[in-house]
Amino acid sequence: MSFTEHCNSIFIKAINDYHLIDDVDNAICNPYEAGTIENRLYLKCWIDTVQWHLEDIIRDPDIDPVAALQLKRRIDHSNQERTDLVEQIDRYLLYKYNDVKVQADARINTESPAWAVDRLSILALKIYHMKEQTERDDAEAGHKELCRQKLEILLEQQTDLSMAIDQLLDDIANGRKYMKVYRQMKMYNDPATNPVLYGKKDR
Repeated sequence: MSFTEHCNSIFIKAINDYHLIDDVDNAICNPYEAGTIENRLYLKCWIDTVQWHLEDIIRDPDIDPVAALQLKRRIDHSNQERTDLVEQIDRYLLYKYNDVKVQADARINTESPAWAVDRLSILALKIYHMKEQTERDDAEAGHKELCRQKLEILLEQQTDLSMAIDQLLDDIANGRKYMKVYRQMKMYNDPATNPVLYGKKDR
């Protein structure tokens, strides 16, 4: 089984597990041992899935403004958790390939492997929910057909992205490419770098 086949199987499990109850406040029950890459991949997709539904909720035109603000801050926190997990996955991969002899002409990729895996997790969610649209009893045939066409495109994207990630990892494993762990440095989350937050200290 390739790395992305392993990832996709874990993402499907996380998404299906979430939808057993389908509640953004449902506690996660991660079935994988702490400290394993499987644990991190499952948690990553679980957070993505919860955030997917939070993004649906916050778009309700009748939502209470106070509730919307609380949701926005919850989504901001979720985004930070997602970023942290991507960096953890990259550190795992960096350690895994730490002993590889990098070729003299090795190149670096435009994005790290884990950020590509992040997109793979989101694609799994898009596929799940687009498939849901093709099966709606309350939707017109035209809507379902359009969603079926979109689903085919998403599945093709999943295949292509999976292949590209596996090829990138093969290049890293054989020294043709190398990787680094890049921190996102989200300044708006840091009270020391967000001027709205640190400005309050002077008032």
